[in-house]
This record gives sequence, structure tokens and C-alpha cells, in this order.
Amino acid sequence: MKKLNTTIHIDSSTHQQETVYTKSTIMKYFTLSLLLAFILTSCGGNANGKKSVETLIADGDVSAMQLKKDALKAEITALNAEVAQLDVVLKKKTVNNEVLVTTSTVKDTLFKHYIELQGNVETKQNVLVYPEYQGTLLRVNVTKGQRVSKGQTLARIDDGGLSSQVAQLETQAALAQTTFERQERLWKQSIGSEIQFLQAKSQFESAQNMVKQMKSQLGKTVVSAPFSGVIDDVITEQGTVVAPGMALFRIVNLSNMYVRAEVPETYLTTVTNGKEVQVFFPVLGETITTKVRETGNYINPSNRSFPIEVAVPNKNGNVKPNLTAKLSINDYTSEKAILIPLNVINENADGEQYVYIAFAKADDDKIIAKQKIITTGKSQGDRIEVLSGIKAGDKIIVEGARSVKDNQEVRILTY
Repeated sequence: MKKLNTTIHIDSSTHQQETVYTKSTIMKYFTLSLLLAFILTSCGGNANGKKSVETLIADGDVSAMQLKKDALKAEITALNAEVAQLDVVLKKKTVNNEVLVTTSTVKDTLFKHYIELQGNVETKQNVLVYPEYQGTLLRVNVTKGQRVSKGQTLARIDDGGLSSQVAQLETQAALAQTTFERQERLWKQSIGSEIQFLQAKSQFESAQNMVKQMKSQLGKTVVSAPFSGVIDDVITEQGTVVAPGMALFRIVNLSNMYVRAEVPETYLTTVTNGKEVQVFFPVLGETITTKVRETGNYINPSNRSFPIEVAVPNKNGNVKPNLTAKLSINDYTSEKAILIPLNVINENADGEQYVYIAFAKADDDKIIAKQKIITTGKSQGDRIEVLSGIKAGDKIIVEGARSVKDNQEVRILTY
């Protein structure tokens, strides 16, 4: 391939070498573009130009492969010519060692920092109901999925004759009461001995206690709902002989749900009651905004964390116990924060972080890059808060931030 004609121009003021393309050179580039179009058209006539290199190799057609090769070479030459033209223009725009940069004006804005955690949905009202008395399960009054109220009778167990015993004891207690009342009247009239009065009183109180004790035992034959909720499962069927420790029902209340998570001890002072939380349920594809309702007072020594509870509204009942949730907890908020992109920050040999701002000189129209040492705070995504070093209204250098030097002239590009 022939070498393209160029002329060399030396700028005496800057001593920089610059390549300038002559009219004949541009015409040759134009001719190459036409040649490329011709070759591609020729290839298109036999459908080889549209074929991939892999297809041509598989076909084994040498002439078609040669045409494809020539077409690709012509395309590369044309693209190189265009790149060279762009280089010339860009060099002309860089005068007196100026660097082309873009800037972004710093503004103060509301900044909320979140920590990401994972937790599980729980409810304190998710329990198995056990009997307190041994016997045959005479009757089951509820079915799976049924709503029940606190204290509602769920089932009854055969009392084994306890009710008859209670009736008998109540009769004996009534007789003891009558005896005691009569003896008391006589004693007030100074009739009879004190020992007779005390014996009657003791028998009456003993009979009352026996009735209360037996009624308490009889009450255990009735299985009641400990709280309002839904019967999630009927575990034991009617007619089964049951005993304490054998589960009868599972009852769940989905109106008082919460997410439990473990928070690293680093956030002990920032994650407190009332902090805003974004709760995302991956399975449901839903996000709700809620707050931390309770924080633990104990640091787990095994993982150096403390537990928190986040209240979860459950109006539609879709949130179930043990459902996985992702928490974004707002641990820090600043009303007027200075935020900048992370990729514009550099670090010097002393470990100090710095950025460049575009600074207009007072004595002329030139713009220079000024290095500013900064102190950073928390980051969120690709942005970070700057605590000191720059202020609202400064123009930080974004594109070209890693190419400029302190006090170097820059030219700001606008799009």
C-alpha cells in the first residue's frame, strides 16, 4: 500500500510537531472510501460480502476470501484516515498545553445513607396449642383456616367424671357453709364452745378450696385460643387420646408481623428505635417503608452483633412467617450534603484524598485546575459525601480528572 502524502508543520511558538493533511491526501482517502464501497458492492452481488469470515472459511472459496480480505483492509484504511483527522482537530484544540476536561457544579443536597442487611419475617403470635389434661379428644370445634377469637373454645377433652365430682363437692360445700353459719350465730350468742365454731369454719373453707381445685382441673379439659388469629393446622383429630405435650393445633396471627435481623456492633449508636427502613421481599417483589421498633440490649459474642425488630404492615396477608427480607436501614442523614462521584477522587503519597476544581484566574480569562485536599464521609452507590475541602458552587473536574496537574491550564468542554 502506498504511503499517503503529508506535510509537516512546526509551530515556532510551541515547538510542537503537527501533521496537516493536504487536499490530495483527503482525495485519496475519499478514493479509498469509494473503493471500499465498490468492493462491498461487488461482494454483495454474489452474497459473499454479507457472509461472515467463519462462513467463508467453511465454504473454502479462495476468491471469495480474497475479496473479503481486500474489503476489510480498505475499511481499516478508511477508519485510520478518519481517526487521523480527528487527532488533528483535537491537537488544534489543545493550545499551550491545555487539557480538555468536563466539569460538574457542586450542590448541597439531602443525603441518606443506608446499610444493607438480610432478615426473616417472624411473629410472636405463631404457636402450637397443647392440652393440659389427659383423655380422649371428644370434640374439635374448628377447622383449618378458620378465624378464631381469644378465649374461643377450640376443642373439648373427656373429663373422666370430673364434672360429677365437682357437683358432689359443691353439695358438700353448701352443707359445710350452712353448718358454719349456724355455728357462727350460736357463738355470737355465747352458745356452744369455741372449738365447735372453729371446726365448722375449717370444714367450710376446706370444702370451698376443694371445689375451686376441682373446677380448675375441669377447666383444663377445655382447649381455648390463647389469642385471636387463624387456625393454620389441625394436628390431632377428634377421638384421639391426648396428653400434655401432644400438639393439637397451630394458631397464627398475621397482623403483628416483624422482621428480625442481626446488626453489626459498629452501628450500635446509629441504628436505633425509630430509624427508617426499606424492606424488600424478593419472593413478593414488594418494598415497604417502615421503622425499627425495637433494638436488642445484648451483643452476641459469636458474631459481634445485636438483634433488631422491624415492624411489617400486613394488610393483604401476603407476608408469612420465615419469609426472607432484605433491609435497607437509614443509619445516617445529612440535610445539606456535598456529594461527588467516587471516580474523580485521587490520593497522594501521604494518603490524602484530593480532587481538582476548575478555577478562573482573576488577571486573565484562563482556567486552571486547582488541587483541593478533601475529607470524605459515607458513600452510597457511586457517590460519596465530602465533609471538607470543597463547597457548593465549586466546579469539580470530572472527565480528565486523572490527567491534569495542579495549576495546569484546562479547557472546559460543553455538550
